[in-house]
Amino acid sequence: MKTVQISLNSIDKVKSFVNTVSQIDSDFDLVSGRYVIDAKSIMGIFSLDLSKPIELNIHAETGVDEILNTLKPYIV
Repeated sequence: MKTVQISLNSIDKVKSFVNTVSQIDSDFDLVSGRYVIDAKSIMGIFSLDLSKPIELNIHAETGVDEILNTLKPYIV
């Protein structure tokens, strides 16, 4: 598992983020305080405080560098 900080500070950024992670065949969790949300759930993301960076847990055995490269526009 790899953890990075991401920023989703606009509605358009949230939409494009969900579209991006939905195309990747791995599991992603967003952690904000005590809440853990499936990163592929747009409704779940909007339940979080998006004014500050959120922790993204990437549950992938292989291809982590490729995934990080794909998610680069969101990484803080």
